[in-house]
Amino acid sequence: MVGETIQSNWVGRSVPRREGVSKVTGRACYVDDLSLPGMIHGATVRSPVARGSVRALRFDDPSIPWKEFTIVTARDIPGKNVVTLIEHDQPLLADGVVNHPEEPLALIAHEDKYLLERARAAVKVEIDELPGLFSIEEAEAKRHVIWGEDNVFKSFQIERGDVGKAFAAPGVRIVEGEYRTGAQEQLYIEPNGMIAQWSEADGLTVWGSLQCPYYVHKALTPMFNLPDEKVRVVQLETGGGFGGKEEYPSMLAGHAALLARKSGRPVKMIYDRAEDMVATTKRHPSRTRHRTAVTADGKILGMDIEFLLDGGAYATLSAVVLSRGTIHASGPYDVPNVRIRSAALATNHPPHGAFRGFGAPQSIFALEKHLDRVAAAVGLEPEELRRRNFLKHGGVTATGQVLKEEPGLNALMERAMKESGWAEKRERFARENPEARVKRGLGLATFMHGAGFTGSGERNLASVVGIEGLADGRVRVLAASTEIGQGTNTIFSQVAADALGVDFMDVEVARPDTKFVPNSGPTVASRTVMIVGKLVETAALSLKQVLLDAGYEVGDVREAVRRYIAERGPLKVYSQYKQPPGVFWDDKLYRGEAYATYAWACYLAEVSVDTATYEARVEDFVAVQDVGKVVHPVLAAGQIEGGVAQGIGYALCEEVVWKQGRMMNGRMTNYIMPTAADAPPIRVFFAEHPTPHGPQGAKGIGELPLDGVAPAVLNAVEDALRDLGGGLKFSSIPLLPERVYETFVKGGLA
Repeated sequence: MVGETIQSNWVGRSVPRREGVSKVTGRACYVDDLSLPGMIHGATVRSPVARGSVRALRFDDPSIPWKEFTIVTARDIPGKNVVTLIEHDQPLLADGVVNHPEEPLALIAHEDKYLLERARAAVKVEIDELPGLFSIEEAEAKRHVIWGEDNVFKSFQIERGDVGKAFAAPGVRIVEGEYRTGAQEQLYIEPNGMIAQWSEADGLTVWGSLQCPYYVHKALTPMFNLPDEKVRVVQLETGGGFGGKEEYPSMLAGHAALLARKSGRPVKMIYDRAEDMVATTKRHPSRTRHRTAVTADGKILGMDIEFLLDGGAYATLSAVVLSRGTIHASGPYDVPNVRIRSAALATNHPPHGAFRGFGAPQSIFALEKHLDRVAAAVGLEPEELRRRNFLKHGGVTATGQVLKEEPGLNALMERAMKESGWAEKRERFARENPEARVKRGLGLATFMHGAGFTGSGERNLASVVGIEGLADGRVRVLAASTEIGQGTNTIFSQVAADALGVDFMDVEVARPDTKFVPNSGPTVASRTVMIVGKLVETAALSLKQVLLDAGYEVGDVREAVRRYIAERGPLKVYSQYKQPPGVFWDDKLYRGEAYATYAWACYLAEVSVDTATYEARVEDFVAVQDVGKVVHPVLAAGQIEGGVAQGIGYALCEEVVWKQGRMMNGRMTNYIMPTAADAPPIRVFFAEHPTPHGPQGAKGIGELPLDGVAPAVLNAVEDALRDLGGGLKFSSIPLLPERVYETFVKGGLA
């Protein structure tokens, strides 16, 4: 029974979203909708400087009734003053020293949230300011000055073949380039928020907007020196995350909990948009340097890549972001000699963290920009250089992984070119551009993205999912994977319904609550559908097998479940992740099967560039990808469309303006993101090649669309301007109009 072929009645259909009605009717409960008896409001007092020694915090403004306030400092933390994650270096509250602007120094709470804001502004912070580091170059040059030891959070080196020999081969061309990406704000629709309640008898409960309940649980237990069973984390409706609510909610949950413990009352802490933007994590800025050895006929013999990230003041998730970016830095190309050296460096910016794609958008931007330059160096069109170097079935990646599937990249690229009208437009643009003020161009990027945690990550996590029968015969999925707008609840219902042979509406998904659901791992890394969805499928099949073994007919599973519970009692089955056979990963050497499978894609952008205003706009975008079986066509297309829109912002307009480590444009009036008026037609196409690692063959999808947009757009910008003085080169994003103008000036064209 467990190994039976599953009939696809629900997977592959665009069924109604499970939470859709409650959201559009306003019944959905977000954290700021929740109110508990006696609840008060909390706020954070933050550092005004990037680095320094704290002399005093003074709560002595006579206009504020300080005796009415609950005030918390580091001395009030009952356990460890640390936000537990990968490294234990980030304090919950700064104690004596600060390492970035907006670092939390103290917490205050009051029942009047307007008086609370007045009081926060009245706290006097006295700090002896010290010099800081605010760029990758400064961090490189002064590794030992600030942290007292090497300020490298993490480094990796991947080697395959003999890079030195490849670069010394007779007749090869050596092409070099340097590429940069800036920080990017996640800008989820709902800011961070948390409510905490403390009880000496029951311990700590927190409710909030978050992606990873067990991350928060793991962080809270050592903060308060509590056993696991005395900490409960409940996810409420969450208005987006994109990685920004992966680890940061642990910080906010700890703050709300400290105030709740000291005040004896429930505490709500909701960031406004400005505080959320300046204080929380963003996409890591990067610098990538490429050296490529290529033969005259376009075969890439060697890649030498240096990939650096600005990690900010504390490690947070820099190690996994760096890992993902490093592994993807050489792309879906069959290159026999590769060396990738990478590091995440500490600076005095607020810590950078996860953001959709986490590391891959940075390194893939550099690679796909660089390959257009390599193509030009040997006189090939960009698509032809890629075609001559694509990985195929049996090919070997930079980590030594032998591909057991056919990527089909050439077919994906041909489809993208056909759908975009590539050949006809290239000819027309070349003819019209020399006389046009507004010039048009086309650019592409081909890329891959690994689904799930890297290497041994999924094996070590050993995720668990449950399925329980309900008294009326329906079933409930028990998992910690969160619905944050991407469709988790809907997709889990589809997968379970098909596995059990029941109606889609006969499956419900439990609210993620660490008291009731097992740890199925975090909602990150494009793992929800492929990894956790497969566990949902396995658990559902196992429940069906339990019914069969107990002698119940499974032609009508709902009736069988109802009878089983009425006659025998509770019915609950769990499944746990087991690493597929033949998968090997060496954590020390960073070699082997980095991911069980990959999604593959070709993205093609059409842009216009106004040579009077220097504005680049995306006019049309074609996204072709293989993500295995498409579980829900509308949700899948929405994931791609949303990712492309974010990628266009990353490429052309979303700039974080820094001054001494502080974000200076932390408002939606001056942090410019694309709107509906800026979005081009985004045409999405899927090629379905199922994988055995996901439910009915589904792969991960959520991270993929961020990876290829920015290089496709900038390659198209260069194509549009290729007739101007031999062509203009753009190597960093965001490509604002003033940056285009500066390049025109340097080229003597403005």
